[in-house]
Amino acid sequence: MRNGAVGSSWNAERKTVNVKPHMTKKRGVKSRSDMSPQVYVVGVIADTHGLLRPQIAAAFAGVSLILHAGDVGGPSILDALAAIAPVDAVFGNVDDAHDPALARERVVTLGGVTIHVSHGHELGRPTAELLLARYAGDVVIFGHTHKAVAVRRDGRIALNPGAAGPRRFDLQPSVARLTIAPGEPPSIDVEFISLA
Repeated sequence: MRNGAVGSSWNAERKTVNVKPHMTKKRGVKSRSDMSPQVYVVGVIADTHGLLRPQIAAAFAGVSLILHAGDVGGPSILDALAAIAPVDAVFGNVDDAHDPALARERVVTLGGVTIHVSHGHELGRPTAELLLARYAGDVVIFGHTHKAVAVRRDGRIALNPGAAGPRRFDLQPSVARLTIAPGEPPSIDVEFISLA
């Protein structure tokens, strides 16, 4: 990971990190109905602020789902993303909280991995540590800071894909791809993709 998290395997050439999430099972349950041999690839995006860069179509080619972590900037962004893959999105501090297409938070389970998505503004100045402390999930996705980061703590991952919209704060625009492969526990590969 960019932060040099303990127990991670960073591939600088591909800008990916391979981490294993902490898995919890319910008592008496020997298998999960959502476990499958399928590999899931999820596009993760945040802070588009009304701008959908043309590079996003290539970055998300072949994904099975897109998760938008808020500050969408209008329904045209969701419509354009939906032309690539199904979209689940949350609202951020610049979005209409009453928009029926946007939720305060989303929880998705793929391949036995539970993913929690919120914008992060509800925590003031969100950090990976704050999000992991506040929300359950093997992967906790957030936005708001515009800074791409993946942090592993106690077998869980906090992921901010960076801002995909207008460039701010001298940060490179980016998105992420999350690949979930079968196993016990499933493996998760996080890849940051620069849009600059």
